[in-house]
Amino acid sequence: MVRQILQQCLTCQAFGLSTTCPQCGERAQAAAPLKWSPEDHRASLRRKMNGVEDPSWSENLPTLPSVKAMIDTAEEE
Repeated sequence: MVRQILQQCLTCQAFGLSTTCPQCGERAQAAAPLKWSPEDHRASLRRKMNGVEDPSWSENLPTLPSVKAMIDTAEEE
């Protein structure tokens, strides 16, 4: 059972109501992301699963260059 009714084909971009495309027969997936709720009862489980509560998690996040480096790059162009 799909979690969202409207599905979109990954190949031809056609819309349908099943996980199989009605036009080409390929696989379809949810056409839009699931709605998010501030009362998300499973958020703590998702954070544990992704390791967000681990102190080293933030060290693995990508970082932006400094503002000075961005300004220098923009001036060079």
